Amino acid sequence: MAIILRLVQQYQHSRKQEFMALEKQFAELEDRGILPRGERLVPISSRDPGNTVIWQARFENLRAVEAALKLFETNPEHTELANKQKHFFESAWVEFYEVVEY
Repeated sequence: MAIILRLVQQYQHSRKQEFMALEKQFAELEDRGILPRGERLVPISSRDPGNTVIWQARFENLRAVEAALKLFETNPEHTELANKQKHFFESAWVEFYEVVEY
């Protein structure tokens, strides 16, 4: 069963440039194959406010999601960037979606 993992992050409006600069560095880690590649979404019309960035990726199963989350916790380059970025958060949460295929 395929799973969509979504990391929803709401940042301080006044820190948008710094937050997005760090997001770009996360994307560079993905491009280098260090982290799983995902896509980033910014709401245009949504229940989420404009200061939201959603990173999402599709995984084959829940075990693959767990492996990705473990990598996020243990990779030193990810940890370094996350420690810089966390100061700009207003809130953040993780969502899991089962992909329904008929």
